[in-house]
Amino acid sequence: MTARPGAQRGQASVELLATLPLVLVVALAVTQLLAVGYASVLAGNAAEAGALALAGGGDARAAARAALPGWTRARGQVSVRDAEVTVRLRPPALLHALGRRLEVSAAARVEAP
Repeated sequence: MTARPGAQRGQASVELLATLPLVLVVALAVTQLLAVGYASVLAGNAAEAGALALAGGGDARAAARAALPGWTRARGQVSVRDAEVTVRLRPPALLHALGRRLEVSAAARVEAP
């Protein structure tokens, strides 16, 4: 049986519409991975700033908090134990349920000369 000419008109639109949810899920996953990676970099930078302040005799917690951008300060936790500064951040999440489960952390240690 042969198809009439023009019978497949619109098939590409239907296929695009069928794959659109998959494309959106992949875009959501990539965006979330980028947010987690960025939060990890911010946590590492803040931990290093805290360790440098600790090495110089300053307040490591205040230095680490100051190194974080404003939107991350409420999502972050800084702890100082012995000669190690640890920063934990909750990255922004596009899904609220996922946001409660994600956390990145970074630590920087000061060695005595």
